[in-house]
Amino acid sequence: MKRFGNFRWFTLLMHSAFWLLLFMFPYLLQPSFENGPPRMGKPPEPFLFELFYTTKFVFWIILFYLNAYFLLPQLLYKRRKVMYGLSLLGVLLSLSLIELLYISFGDMPFRLRADGFILFNVFPFLFTLVSSTAYRMYLDKRDADKNQKEKETEHLKTELSFLRSQISPHFMFNVLNNMVSLARKKSDLLEPSLMKLSYLMRYFLYESDEEKVSLEKEIEYLQSYIDLQEQRFGKNLSIEATMQKDSDYQIAPMLLIPFVENAFKHGVGIVGNAVIIILLKAENSVLQFQVANKYSPGGEQAKDKTAGIGLANIQRRLDLLYGENHTLQITKEGGWFKASLQLQLSHASHFAGRLSA
Repeated sequence: MKRFGNFRWFTLLMHSAFWLLLFMFPYLLQPSFENGPPRMGKPPEPFLFELFYTTKFVFWIILFYLNAYFLLPQLLYKRRKVMYGLSLLGVLLSLSLIELLYISFGDMPFRLRADGFILFNVFPFLFTLVSSTAYRMYLDKRDADKNQKEKETEHLKTELSFLRSQISPHFMFNVLNNMVSLARKKSDLLEPSLMKLSYLMRYFLYESDEEKVSLEKEIEYLQSYIDLQEQRFGKNLSIEATMQKDSDYQIAPMLLIPFVENAFKHGVGIVGNAVIIILLKAENSVLQFQVANKYSPGGEQAKDKTAGIGLANIQRRLDLLYGENHTLQITKEGGWFKASLQLQLSHASHFAGRLSA
């Protein structure tokens, strides 16, 4: 709001400076004449001439903004061409009346002649009209670009919200399966698991709608999910997770979990000696994130059809949120599925500055 106010004042200042410069232009070109440009015959009274010149100048200013903000949008844009033409004719006649009054009652040494009227009134009238129309076109283009940008932003927000809504049910389905398994075993791990689940629910209910969260929170979210999966699979799974926590960076929430979900989806259950390796570090504002898991090529058909939602989803989110500031490589080689992400992170202090601006 503060920026908008400053912009309005800056625009007002620029317009005022332009009109002031244009008003002083004849005097800047002819500094030796005290009473304005020289005229044939008896020179006019200085005060009267200044008043005459100022009145006409104010008339051009009024015409400029009248055409830009009323005549064009209210008449011409609404296909009321005849009314628009009559309005311009009325403006030109008003100008003629003003000049006639000055000549008749102001003891001005001018006569209302056709050639003089065209030179000193019609040409400036057309110039002001064309300039005003160009200014109106600029405003329309600016507003159109702004509206288009707002539509695109709103569309992206809607799409990102939809993508997040795809992640949450898929994720919760997996976690609740973990709870059911522990309940059936009457495991003592059920209570701490429920505590971890409550943390996960708070995260994606209250944090996932934020534009950015701290990288540390995202890592804690990943770790809680990994802990739940470890409790579920026990000795049937080997997990090597090395994640460097760093609160100095910001990242889009729920961005990394699909990679880990995908690893558990395809790397556990039908794979002998299941192994999942997770590496995460952030240096010089660059995130290096890698998830690798063993997989069985012959067993992929046994997975449900929603298994591919995660990676397709995350690729779309990365494109929307980070554009060219990310690199994602997915490979399958030697019985290993590997997803490697390199991402340009925003600094926490920079993001806080944007929020307070």
